[in-house]
Amino acid sequence: MNEPLLRRVLGDILRRTRHEQRRTLSNVATSARVSMPYLSEVERGLKEASSEVLAAICRALEISVGDLVAQAHEEFSALRAFSGVHELSAITLAHDPSRAASSSFDPGTTLLLAA
Repeated sequence: MNEPLLRRVLGDILRRTRHEQRRTLSNVATSARVSMPYLSEVERGLKEASSEVLAAICRALEISVGDLVAQAHEEFSALRAFSGVHELSAITLAHDPSRAASSSFDPGTTLLLAA
């Protein structure tokens, strides 16, 4: 299983949080005292922010670093669970391709088996 890079997951969470707050990139960058292009690169997962920069961005968004890390953990866990289900479905079909065409094939069953 290929897990995404931590910087991409953190960036996605930061961007989603900013959007939920209906704040602009400029507004958050100014509050965090980082450049707007740098914050954009962090949000897009292109730059690996230091712990100090992450803390500044979190302060600007009024979230804790702990909450950011906890949310990242939840997303990694969800991705791992989804990947396991996907892999199990692929394995099931590889061993018995006829199940995909049969009317009795129920992807929900595969989900239950992977849980």
